Amino acid sequence: MEKTKPFNIPKNLFVQAYKHVKANSGAAGADKQSLEDFSRNLKDNLYKLWNRMSSGSYFPPPVKAVPIPKKSGGERILGVPTVADRIAQMVVKLMFEPCVEPYFLPDSYGYRPNKSALDAIGVTRQRCWHYDWVLEYDIKGLFDNLDHQLLMKAVKKHTDNKWVILYIERWLTTPMQMPDGSLQEKTRGVMQGGVISPVLSNLFLHYVFDVWMKKKHSNTPWCRYADDGLAHCKTEEAAKQLLAELTNRFKECGLELHPNKTKIIYCKDGSRRKDYPNKSFDFLGYTFRARLCKNTKRNSMFMNFTPAVSKEALKSMRATTRKYDLRNRTDLSLADIARWYNPILQGWLNYYGKYSRSALYPVWRHFNKTLVAWARRKYKPLQRHKTRAGRFVERISNERPNLFVHWRAGMVGAFA
Repeated sequence: MEKTKPFNIPKNLFVQAYKHVKANSGAAGADKQSLEDFSRNLKDNLYKLWNRMSSGSYFPPPVKAVPIPKKSGGERILGVPTVADRIAQMVVKLMFEPCVEPYFLPDSYGYRPNKSALDAIGVTRQRCWHYDWVLEYDIKGLFDNLDHQLLMKAVKKHTDNKWVILYIERWLTTPMQMPDGSLQEKTRGVMQGGVISPVLSNLFLHYVFDVWMKKKHSNTPWCRYADDGLAHCKTEEAAKQLLAELTNRFKECGLELHPNKTKIIYCKDGSRRKDYPNKSFDFLGYTFRARLCKNTKRNSMFMNFTPAVSKEALKSMRATTRKYDLRNRTDLSLADIARWYNPILQGWLNYYGKYSRSALYPVWRHFNKTLVAWARRKYKPLQRHKTRAGRFVERISNERPNLFVHWRAGMVGAFA
């Protein structure tokens, strides 16, 4: 007969948590144990984790620090918890998230059930048509600078579950194991890469920004996706005033707005003719700016302030294709490449093709050129004949239009 545990944590939560973690995959942590390793002795490993968490004796191991390049240059440190710790965090998330989710506001879109980045893009697109000015704010190092005391105050406002509170407190101070093996203590912030971190940062910004906006600027529409946020204003003066107030608000809560990335934008289009230095902004992989659009009812063209895939996103997609080195995979057939790469192409089309789909043309052209390069390496008669190789792949696109995602969608593009 098992002794009574200090905390009554349902065992089935650990099975659910494991399934979520497995679905998200991910690398091994500091202990070098992979998901496959953990799964080999799944029943015992989950039992040990349940036993330790239920007794209050679970202390999270150090988080592996992995430097990843920023799009804007430099590096950010991503924390990779061990597999067991990811499951432990998921157990707490499954218990805690339903306590806070009903209180989050509709215009908070990041890392929430039944909310997506495309939802945020869609609502922003509509609002840019009705409001001339946008304040785009960027928080400097949000994940590194969250105040633990303020965060725990918010956590305790939504739950009195002692083991949820205990383990969240422990994760906030879990040290990070740097590449040289040294341990870096944490006194502020949440681990970027932790399972529990998104809901905690959302909760923090819910009170710092969302609720504050609702109370102080109830007539100003806003949209937030994690730490990326926008607010729409009728006038430049209103945007400047909001920026000043928002700067103070974040400062009061221990955060700082990035001076170079926070800016006011004029949504210039065919009817808005004011001259202003900032006439576009990037949000969630899309660039919002004036574009020539067609009015199908009147069969005429007009300038509209609308989103399309950003240059950075296009660059990233082309880099992904280069990284997989498809042009040198002569061991594969075109059908093999299609089976392998179509899920990636489909993901790009689903996300970046939602608005201004034709802006994806450079990605399709680059991919087609990669197929031409593949054909020249695979077939000797085509090696010295780029044009002939282009016609060869183009003929296949006509004969088998369903082979690749963009061919199927009628966006074949050029082959040279």
